[in-house]
Amino acid sequence: MKLPFNIDLSGKTALVTGGGGVLCSEFAKALAACGAKVAVCDLREDAAQKVVDEIVADGGTAMAVAANVLDKASLEAAREAITAKFGTVDILLNGAGGNNPKGTTTKEYLFPEDLEGTAEDVKTFFDLDPDGIGFVFNLNFLGTLLPTQVFAKDMAKKGDTVILNVSSMNAFSPLTKIPAYSGAKAAVSNFTQWLAVHFSKVGIRVNAIAPGFFATNQNRALLFNPDGSLTPRSDKILSHTPMGRFGETDDLIGTLLWLVDNKASGFVNGVVVPVDGGFAAYSGV
Repeated sequence: MKLPFNIDLSGKTALVTGGGGVLCSEFAKALAACGAKVAVCDLREDAAQKVVDEIVADGGTAMAVAANVLDKASLEAAREAITAKFGTVDILLNGAGGNNPKGTTTKEYLFPEDLEGTAEDVKTFFDLDPDGIGFVFNLNFLGTLLPTQVFAKDMAKKGDTVILNVSSMNAFSPLTKIPAYSGAKAAVSNFTQWLAVHFSKVGIRVNAIAPGFFATNQNRALLFNPDGSLTPRSDKILSHTPMGRFGETDDLIGTLLWLVDNKASGFVNGVVVPVDGGFAAYSGV
């Protein structure tokens, strides 16, 4: 893996939740390329193992761990397996998260005619499924809180450790149609600040990365038509992104390495860093 710069993570153990996904798999590979022993954690063990195979083929050290970030017993079992093989965790990257159609409206705005409820293919705010809202919030917020509860106790005992959460630019400015996801990521950002203060006396730094628009498996259908052309929503996104493009996974790696390196960012604590091509900074005019 080609890195923007190298840091020395030899002797460190890193855990990446959601490690089978597009962005977090690259995070795992980057940490391994810097010498860390990486536990790639995902609900789907096959997805985690695929990433591990790539890391090992590139000369790194990694193990696949199947765990549900919403199940504390599952996480405790993962902790035992990781500790037995790699030792206690030094870097916890909380990357598991996502959205669900049950927490998404069909339209950006509510119109008077929508109140009649006659269109079967229109889901308004009033039609949102509470279970869907709860799933999205839990996956993103509790999916950050529970792994932190399970792994940070060991981290607090050794000190000089790092937690890195994955927020979103939605946390700065909520996007239309996705109130559950936007609210959940805002909670992750707030929780990042809370943890940074709470853990400040035991040597754990806590920060977050807030990616802008990246083409992933989760949002590809929203950004591209079947023929590969941009959707209307993509046109709006790019017109509000001063750099005029979607992010690439490589765009996140430099920020990742900076935040996990205590020599580079040892006094950086409780920040949420946007990596969004200027989206959050642009008012639209």
